[in-house]
Amino acid sequence: MKDAHGRPVMGRIRWRRFAALSVPALVGTAALGIALANGALAASFAVSGQQFKVSADSLTGDGFAQYGSVDTNARGDLLPVAVTAIKSARMHHLCQSVVTHLPVIGDISLHLSAGTGSTPVEATNLFVDATQLSGDASFHGIEIGRDASTLDKGPDGGQGMQDLFAQQADDVSIGSLRQTAWATNAGTFKLSGLNMKISKGTKECF
Repeated sequence: MKDAHGRPVMGRIRWRRFAALSVPALVGTAALGIALANGALAASFAVSGQQFKVSADSLTGDGFAQYGSVDTNARGDLLPVAVTAIKSARMHHLCQSVVTHLPVIGDISLHLSAGTGSTPVEATNLFVDATQLSGDASFHGIEIGRDASTLDKGPDGGQGMQDLFAQQADDVSIGSLRQTAWATNAGTFKLSGLNMKISKGTKECF
C-alpha cells in the first residue's frame, strides 16, 4: 500500500473501525468479570442451550430465599435468572421435561416423573435458576425488598449481589407449581418412584 506521494505505508490501522469492533467484546468480558467478582453467577457450571420445564402438585420448603442472578453457557453468554433457594424441600408428583430437536429425526422428549406415591421427592440446599414460575404460594415470616447480599434464611451461598432486590421467608408452600429453568443444583435430591422416558415428538410437563 502507498501514500499520496508513492511511498510505501506499513502497519496502518483504522483505529475507529478497530475500536467499534472491540468495544462490544470488551464490554461483554468486563461484565462477566464483574459478575464473577461479585458472585453473581448462579449455576456452578455452564448451562446447556435448552431450558427445561418442571411441575409439581405441591412444594413445601423450609428456609426460602429468592434473588436475581445470571447463568452462563459454554459460549460465555450471560442469561438472567431468578434463583429460588430452599434449605429443605418436599415435592409431590414432580415432573421434569425437555424437548430436543434433532436433524432428520425431529423432536425428542425426555420426560421424568417422581414422587407420585405417598413418598414425596426430597431435596436439601436446592437452587433453581428459573426464567418463569407460577403457582399458588404462601409464606411465613416473609421479607420483601431485602438486599440480596444480606439474605440469611436460605441455604448457605443463597445470596445475590449487593444493592439488588431479594426476598426471603421462614417457609414456603406452592401449589400447582409450574416453572421453566436453565439449571438446578441440590446438595441431595431423593427421587422416590423415579420413572424416566424418552420418546419421539413433544411431551412436556405443561
